[in-house]
Amino acid sequence: MEPLTHLTEISRLIQIAVAPVFLLAGIAGFLNVMTGRLGRIVDRHRTLQRRILVLTDDYMLEQSNRELKVLQRRIRLINWAVGFCTLSGLLVCMLVVTLFSGSYWTVPVDKVIVLAFVLAMCSLIVALLLFLKETHLATRTLRLAAEFLEQDNNRN
Repeated sequence: MEPLTHLTEISRLIQIAVAPVFLLAGIAGFLNVMTGRLGRIVDRHRTLQRRILVLTDDYMLEQSNRELKVLQRRIRLINWAVGFCTLSGLLVCMLVVTLFSGSYWTVPVDKVIVLAFVLAMCSLIVALLLFLKETHLATRTLRLAAEFLEQDNNRN
């Protein structure tokens, strides 16, 4: 089979190869949310570390250390989520390149395309599950913080 030479064939190829770019835009949106969240968690972690240095009350120190451990776990979860989301984006980029180059040079790439798409979706699923776990942990931490404040008010 000859390489594509007609302008209409090349335009059709570009249309097919660019379709996954919409998926890439969605992945970029997820990455934006996740990295923003990571930044806020890291800021809270740093603030808490500074506060721990000046705390004298053992009870407050213990509570702050617990929160610090939860924040470290949240950082790990969201970091993994960002990694898997990035991997998904890279696989979609590879998919676009493979679609275009495979069609242009008439190389059989159907298995690579299927594999790249399935791996991209699996990576995105893992990223979203990790993100869900992190948000669940954050919500649970907020409930515990509210209980802590209530107990602290009752102590005084």
